[in-house]
Amino acid sequence: MKIAPAAFALVVALAAGSPPQARAFHHRSSPPAASAPRRAAFDAARLRNLPPSTSSRPQSWALSAKKTKTASSSSSSSSSRSGTAALSTLESWSKNVAGIQSGGVRVASGNSVADSDGSAGGLGLVSDRELKGGDVLVQVPTDLALQVESKGGSFDRDVEELLGGRDARRAVRDAPWWVRMSLKVNAVDKVSNKLGSKDGGGVDAAAWLDSLPRKFDTPFHWSDEQLDELQYGYMADSVRWQRNKWKAQYDKISGGGKLSYDDFVWGCETARSRCFSGPYSGTGAFDPKPYALTLFLIAAYVGGGLGTIEQAANGAALVLCGTVLKDFVFPKFLGSRKYVLCPYIDMANHDGTGLARGNVAFEYFADGYSLSVLDGGSSPIVRPQSEVFISYGPRSNDQLLQYYGFVERGDPHDVYVLPPLREWDVAALERATGRTIMPGRLEKLERAGLLGRDRNAIAIAAAAAANDGDDDDDDNANAAGGVVITRTAGLDPAVLQALRALMSTDDEWNDAGESVGNFAAEESGGPANERAAMIAARTAMELELSNKPTTRGQDEELLKKMEMSASANVGGAEERLAVAFRAEKKRVLEEAIAGIRV
Repeated sequence: MKIAPAAFALVVALAAGSPPQARAFHHRSSPPAASAPRRAAFDAARLRNLPPSTSSRPQSWALSAKKTKTASSSSSSSSSRSGTAALSTLESWSKNVAGIQSGGVRVASGNSVADSDGSAGGLGLVSDRELKGGDVLVQVPTDLALQVESKGGSFDRDVEELLGGRDARRAVRDAPWWVRMSLKVNAVDKVSNKLGSKDGGGVDAAAWLDSLPRKFDTPFHWSDEQLDELQYGYMADSVRWQRNKWKAQYDKISGGGKLSYDDFVWGCETARSRCFSGPYSGTGAFDPKPYALTLFLIAAYVGGGLGTIEQAANGAALVLCGTVLKDFVFPKFLGSRKYVLCPYIDMANHDGTGLARGNVAFEYFADGYSLSVLDGGSSPIVRPQSEVFISYGPRSNDQLLQYYGFVERGDPHDVYVLPPLREWDVAALERATGRTIMPGRLEKLERAGLLGRDRNAIAIAAAAAANDGDDDDDDNANAAGGVVITRTAGLDPAVLQALRALMSTDDEWNDAGESVGNFAAEESGGPANERAAMIAARTAMELELSNKPTTRGQDEELLKKMEMSASANVGGAEERLAVAFRAEKKRVLEEAIAGIRV
């Protein structure tokens, strides 16, 4: 039997092509970017073809985009260090013990990191020479990285010891990826103290563990009073949802083992803030052994006179085809993903405003992960002594604060979530538009699912989601069906559709066939109806803004005072983050209001 030339060409093309591209880090994203043929670009850094950076980082709020410096913690299995001693130890460990190759960057702290705000204490990767597109800065052996798949995965001995036995095996297998990564991090921290081989070998992980933060300034740990300082009910609801889900997941797997709830949360936050993700590619790196065996068998088959070279080629093509299907095609169709916590590369900080120049990739043939500089011609992309940023993907400030503990000024991916339509002030909309909402309109919108959920439905959904294995906390957070405003697109088109139907007169409603669906297009209800819908939208946003206890101007003035008085301990980290966050949220609202033309 011979393989048709077209089929053989397809196999060769699949083998020579790039592995599937990653989508944006764990939460949605932009389209895949081009990548070198041998790399599967991972989501921690995906921006390509950017112009060279010749300016410093734009103004950002204090505490933004910086890895937290390690603090002492009794929960660590190794002693914690900080400052230059810890950085020196990490650098020495990475090169002399772990076999990590690096050149052109170093881990730094203080004013070298996020240098526009001048504050010390953050950790990040800083260049020590001019960097150009394509420069490979860090290479980490795959064996050193902690990895989990989107679903299922192994249950190793260290995790078993951490949990006190195998009783939780099924619960672990069905848990979200960040639960399983928390268990792996805690197993290294409290059981093995090693990265790499699980057969008694491996690399002493103490230096890397000492570089990890032991405390996160995320709203998960804030009091209700501190959450109120955000002046944003959506975030408070999202944090409470997160707490309930994390506690429910812990209760499922804890049993009688060594893992405390605080340590579990520490592992989850480490996973959510430091992992990057990409498509799962079967067994991982390129394995030459099957191909070497195939060549040997071909030689023996032909040399021994057992068959022709064409028959041997058919068998070799089947081996190649099977490898391609297993490593690339099937994982892509199944939507499998891999989440990776990679020493040293995990020190890279995020920038979402266009300054990200680092790209994280899986090196299929080299069996490792790399950090390189995005392609951008021969001119310098990163100046000496400048921080090398990556992009975590299109993150709003809601996501950045909740899971990473910082706020980014001018975040192009920022959003504002208003209460659901069912909670809007109908009387205020009627006064602003000069129209009366006709009987039956709200019921129609309810049946169309455009009013959001009522409180009873939210409570039921929250209880169900807390106990499922859904990986996506962010979708769960908007359980009420709040009205989403994005910085780039403004108000959700579905909300404008609902407002056109809600504010329609009887004549406009009849002309639309008494169907909410016929109000989807702009001016579908006529110019007067469109104007009424826009006025209603603007009124709701203006009411939301006017009900805030402070204005954006007051927030920014307060923030300046806090930053100037930081050395005098005026305002804690949580308070400064809350003020910075609420100022950015008000900016998004103001921009959306200004974008409505009536």
